[in-house]
This record gives sequence, C-alpha cells and structure tokens, in this order.
Amino acid sequence: MIAREEILPVIFALGVAMLVSFVATPLVKRLAYKIGAVDVPKDNRRMHDHPIPRLGGLAIFIGCVVSILAFAEIDMNLRGILLGSCLVVAVGVVDDSHPLGAGVKFILQIVAALIAVGHGVVIETIANPFPWGGTYWSFGIWAVPITVIWIVAVTNSVNLIDGLDGLADGVSTIGAFTMLVIALLMGDLEIAVITAALVGACVGFLPFNRNPAKIFMGDTGSLFLGGAVCGLAFALDIPLVLILVGIVYIAETLSDIIQVTYFKLTHGKRIFRMAPLHHHLEMGGWSETKLFCVFSGITLVLCLLAFLGVMNRYPM
Repeated sequence: MIAREEILPVIFALGVAMLVSFVATPLVKRLAYKIGAVDVPKDNRRMHDHPIPRLGGLAIFIGCVVSILAFAEIDMNLRGILLGSCLVVAVGVVDDSHPLGAGVKFILQIVAALIAVGHGVVIETIANPFPWGGTYWSFGIWAVPITVIWIVAVTNSVNLIDGLDGLADGVSTIGAFTMLVIALLMGDLEIAVITAALVGACVGFLPFNRNPAKIFMGDTGSLFLGGAVCGLAFALDIPLVLILVGIVYIAETLSDIIQVTYFKLTHGKRIFRMAPLHHHLEMGGWSETKLFCVFSGITLVLCLLAFLGVMNRYPM
C-alpha cells in the first residue's frame, strides 16, 4: 500500500487533469464548430433535437496527457499506451469531423493496439477466476492476438454509450476510480498517478457533458477512454476486471450485435425497439436522467464487486 506522504503526486495528478480538462473543453467546443465536428440530429436515434459539437474527448485527452507528463515516469509500457492513444485520438478527431469508413477505423485501431503490444503491453497470463484449474492461465503464442482483440473490442464498446448525456464519461469515471483505488492498495504509485489523471480529466469534462449536454465526447473521447481503461487494467494485471467494470459497455455492445444479427436472420424483425440498449429503454419511457442513474448505479455495484474480488485474490 502507498504511504500517506507518497499520495500527493496522485492528488496533484487528479487535480491538474481535472482543471486542464475543464479549461480545455470550451476551447475544444469552438474548434469543433470550426472543423465541422457537430452532431446534427437527422433521425430518431438521436436523443437531442439540435446540433451539438462532438470533439469533447480531445479535452479529456489533453487533460490526461498533460497531467501524466507532469507527474508520471514514462516507462516503455506507458510510452506504448500513450503512442497508441495518440493514434486513436487522431482517428477520432478525423472521424468526428469527416466520418471515416468502418474498415479504415478498424484497421487503424488494430495498428494502435499493435503499437501498445510492441512496447510490451501483452496479456501473457491472467489470474484464474475459478477455484479449479490452477492459479493462472497462460496464453502462450496466442498472447499477442488475444491482446489486440481485447484492446480493439473494449475500445469500440465505449463508443456505443456516448449517445446518452454523461453516460460514457460517468461510467468510465467510476471504472477508472475503482482501478485507482486498486492501484493505491497494490502500492503501484505510477499506475495510481496515471489512473488519477484519467479520473480527473473525466470529472473535468462532466459538467459540460451532463444532461443537457453542451458537447459530446465523440469518437475522439470514446475510443480514447476505451483504450485507456483497457490499458490500465493490463498495467495492473487484472484484465478480467474489465468484464465487471465495463458491464455497461458489454451490455450495449451485445444488444447491438444481437439486434443486427436477429434483424438479418429474420429479414426485418427486431428484438429491441432500437439498439443499443439505452435507446430501447428510452423508447420505453425511461428518461435520460433515469438511464444515467441506473447504468451508473449498476456500474458502481459491479465495480465494488470487482474491487472485492481483486483484494481477495491479491490480499494487501
């Protein structure tokens, strides 16, 4: 566990990231209008009725990176995560202003994941969550492809929940804060500083993104947050925690996959009123505030379970 006197860099990292993100968001909002990164409601999938700028994730990224560069030591793994994040954010900025094809985005996300993998960010083993079969599972020659698939999948899953005011930012804040507490109890000061920077950047952006949203994080933010949360879980050697921390990401992604698959197999029939899941619930009468509170509450409860599970597996 980190000593009390060593926690100051963590506090400073969180505070600086929050301040930078908060100050940068209005500037990014102006930039979004200038480059045409604006979400214009053209169909009933949109939960807003007027144009809203989308590029807010750039403010989160700036706040996070400024804080990390100021307070964290950049080792090889972190360098790989940062370089991969820069590529993902660049892809997001372009896509938010001039939409890219799905294939192009997918290829560039794989490249970003490979950059991180090339710097040593690889899932070689994971702790066995079951009481049988040994303490660890080793992936051997499958370590690299599994890592790349895991990073790309988590990165994309956050994108689906950015359609609801504050949800992607709020859920990611809860997840990142959970990993911050785990890092502190594990005594990993560097990861704690990095995670604190992510938490602070998300909190600084939230006043602008909460209902009614003045700016969306867009692909710039959702892709960055997905990659960042995934990278932090790898750094702490707890990748399976993402299943609980990111349960909302997973539920939204699965609902979308199920809807599309069922629609094609049945030639036009639907399981959900609209996918992903939050659209289905919204069309059933749920308000944005209720959706935010319920999804955030579920994330909070499961993050607590994840924390207790990690502490049971790795007693301090």
